[in-house]
Amino acid sequence: MRIGINALYLIPGGVGGTEIYLRRLLEAMERLETEHEIIVFSNRETGALGRHGVVLPVRASFRPGRILYEQFALPAALRRHRIDVLFNAGFTAPLFTAIPQVTIFQDLQHKRHPEYFRWFDLPFWQFLLWAAAKKSRRLIAASEATRDDLRRFYGADSVVIHHGVESEFFALADHREDGGYLLCASTTHPHKNHDRLLRVFQMLLRERPELRLVLTGVRGFVSERVESLVRDLHLEQSVELKGWVPREELHELFRRARGFVYPTRFEGFGLPVLEAMAAGLPLACSRIEPLTTIVAGAAWQFDPDSDEEMLAALRRLADGQSAAGGYERAAHFTWEHAARETLRVIAEALSTANNPRA
Repeated sequence: MRIGINALYLIPGGVGGTEIYLRRLLEAMERLETEHEIIVFSNRETGALGRHGVVLPVRASFRPGRILYEQFALPAALRRHRIDVLFNAGFTAPLFTAIPQVTIFQDLQHKRHPEYFRWFDLPFWQFLLWAAAKKSRRLIAASEATRDDLRRFYGADSVVIHHGVESEFFALADHREDGGYLLCASTTHPHKNHDRLLRVFQMLLRERPELRLVLTGVRGFVSERVESLVRDLHLEQSVELKGWVPREELHELFRRARGFVYPTRFEGFGLPVLEAMAAGLPLACSRIEPLTTIVAGAAWQFDPDSDEEMLAALRRLADGQSAAGGYERAAHFTWEHAARETLRVIAEALSTANNPRA
């Protein structure tokens, strides 16, 4: 079976957790003993991916051009490379091809919280994701919450395949140091709730003036607002905005953090929470799905719209208090399992295409 992977959406350091998802999944797929050949179709910014990478003449940073290329030129590339089945790793799918497809949905935020989208982007999200759900022979959901949303909004069934966590994070647990800071790794999008986190952290500083907060992640739609709020709250000496950092630097930030906080209002999976548990970090996160299912009691949880609850959770982190069982819980999530299950679903899609009665 010749499997194509549609990675045209990928912008290194520019798409947050979906980049980590694709890179780690692909590495795990190629570690498995399988007769399948995997051909990854990527763009100029990304370059070749995997053992059999094909770089197509398109730039993902110009989204309209990338979408048009995906719809009208990618199908021809799939034919040239004799692709049997296509896996779409970035929400959207080429509509003008007869090749059976599988698409993963990390979330349906555009349906649950359209207010977080720019008005000129939203119609494209609405149409292209609906079309991908209808066109694909099989759908994968990153969590039970996303599975429920696919059923609710598109009437579509899906298979839940959780993300994994890199082994490097588990290795940090035995070598941790207290660097005197709390860590939050999250794209600066509106739903990530950085504004409330900063205001609550300012409250905490009245009790713990020596504490620092380090924020990492892709610069999102509200990055300038977050930067301005740091200045307005006079937090320049206590809050560090690092933006997107290489994985090696991120591992070191996890290793030296006193605790990890994740105050999001909406999430499709929540990979940073899983990484924090694997690293043995005291963890505080929002009491929302799918985070509650992922942490399974191994975190201090709070209402993301409550200053009081968030402050209480941050106090626990400042004191180094950890809910039990995080490391053990994280061990249940592996990229090898995600890769094996994803390949199984891809094979099913091809099988049903060849035998519609199956």
